[in-house]
Amino acid sequence: MALADRWLLPDGIMELLPPQARQVELMRRKVLDLYHRWGYELVMPPIAEHLESLLTGVGHDLDLNTFKVTDQVSGHTLGVRADMTPQVARIDAHRLRTEGPSRLCYCGSVLHTHPANMLASRNPLQLGAELYGHAGSDSDVEVISMMLETLREVGLEATISLDLGHVGIFSRLMELCQLTAEQQADYQDMLQRKALPEVDRFVAGIDSGSEQTREWLRELPRLNGSEAVLERAGQLFGHDAALAEAIRYLGDLAARVQARYPEVEAYFDLSELRGYHYHTGVVFAAYTPEYGQALAKGGRYDNIGEDFGRARPATGFSADLKTLLDLAGCLELPSESVIFAPAGDAEGLQAAIAALRSAGERVVQQLDGETISNGQTGRHLVAEAGAWVVKDL
Repeated sequence: MALADRWLLPDGIMELLPPQARQVELMRRKVLDLYHRWGYELVMPPIAEHLESLLTGVGHDLDLNTFKVTDQVSGHTLGVRADMTPQVARIDAHRLRTEGPSRLCYCGSVLHTHPANMLASRNPLQLGAELYGHAGSDSDVEVISMMLETLREVGLEATISLDLGHVGIFSRLMELCQLTAEQQADYQDMLQRKALPEVDRFVAGIDSGSEQTREWLRELPRLNGSEAVLERAGQLFGHDAALAEAIRYLGDLAARVQARYPEVEAYFDLSELRGYHYHTGVVFAAYTPEYGQALAKGGRYDNIGEDFGRARPATGFSADLKTLLDLAGCLELPSESVIFAPAGDAEGLQAAIAALRSAGERVVQQLDGETISNGQTGRHLVAEAGAWVVKDL
């Protein structure tokens, strides 16, 4: 790299400057205080750990998105975290070993080898909450409610759409349709791209299966929209107990969330397979018309703790705090003025500065030869009648 370019950051790596850095930090504290009020305990996992631990149970996508480094102490391969969820699962399974439900939250930087989209940062500030040890809909409702409260807390007042899906529907259909592993992979890829003409050609070319299974495969990617989607899905799949239960679960979950947040629009997508090898049940995401990507997303992932020696039901969500703040607009910083104190150690000066700082004032002691620029406003600490007093500039 040329000397003149050493100040440049790598593509997709971003830094925060004043006043945005303070805005993000104040919002981080505000959101974590929200989680604290809901009973969630803060954890701070390390930025890097053994690669096997970071990638446990999360599938190939996260592996590709994780930076690998060699530990100069042990010689082992370490990973720089690209997602904090596996770390929090490790903490719950192996370090805390809580009996009964465990509520944990976090907020920290992660690093991606590739951006999530063309405009995304590769070093987002990931925040989220995870609830372990409960398998019922109560925990899913709580986590989705926390996600919606997070958006409200950061000031996103726009119309929020809640996208709901259930990966169990796809899993069960694959069992019933008896596709080969290769066919399943091809079909899943088409679903993710919503490539309906390709799906139709794929289904027409399948030699095995009945006309009913072909109809299921054709219709699955078309099952997205309002609550009428669940009615149509019930007509198609309702004869199977597992599929009927997943459909019922989605309907009940949406009803419970909307009872709490009637302004939130529910949208169902039964072919949503985000994190298919990671999630085990309901998946959800929050969207707004002003932004083309999910504001926050999550789901149920009951198997993640198994490789850590303690399989527990789990559900949670995550978001990028910097993205949320960008979309919500600048956080209004608290009104505060600076008190400028003179340089040196005149009698009583340091005690006066310490007293002001203890009282919550922001005091900048000038350095020898430093002057106040025209753009700086505030007050001045001056000696008057044997005491140090604050005067307006």
